[in-house]
Amino acid sequence: MEEGRSLAYTEPVADPSAMQDQRCGGGGTVRNALPPPTRHLARVVVMAAALCVLWGGEARAQQKIGYIDSQAILEKLPEYASVEQKLDQLEDEWRAEIEAQEEQVQALRDEYRAWELLYTDEERRQKQAAIQKAREKVDRLRQRYFGPDGRLYTRQQELMRPIQERILDATEEVATEEGYDYVFDKSEKVLFMYARQDHNLNRRVLRALGITPGQQTEGQ
Repeated sequence: MEEGRSLAYTEPVADPSAMQDQRCGGGGTVRNALPPPTRHLARVVVMAAALCVLWGGEARAQQKIGYIDSQAILEKLPEYASVEQKLDQLEDEWRAEIEAQEEQVQALRDEYRAWELLYTDEERRQKQAAIQKAREKVDRLRQRYFGPDGRLYTRQQELMRPIQERILDATEEVATEEGYDYVFDKSEKVLFMYARQDHNLNRRVLRALGITPGQQTEGQ
């Protein structure tokens, strides 16, 4: 990790958890698990810069701060569309499997209600236990696929990490070449009361990624 790398990534996502990959100035990488996200790129968010903006006097005057819209950049990358398609396909397959299991549970319930009056006490207990067991199986299956550490989360991490790294590298390249001290991501939780368009680095980051920006407004 190069000295002075000051960009932080958090990973996004729909049902699964995200990863946070923070790269801090002076080298070093910190990765932390986050709560369940949407299945979108996690954002480059440099929270330390928010404090620096508040500094007054000469120190603030010496800093150069830019911003990107990581989601807008993502949506221009062909590989992102491919990742979304793969994740959507997996999600559809797993949801269909869960729905099939839920239909079986419902069938057991319908059968029990239809014949309940004819069952002995022992038969009722057995039927109720079978319904509960089937219900628990569905719950386990849902957690396996869509829980915080589920398969969709894991697969998302595998597919999104290379794209995130590319955007992070391209942002660092632009920031280093053009002398930016900090780069915010305005698509996440950093609140921009005002941002001059000439500090929008989207076009330059896209060029560093080998993408020719279109005619539409940056960040949209």
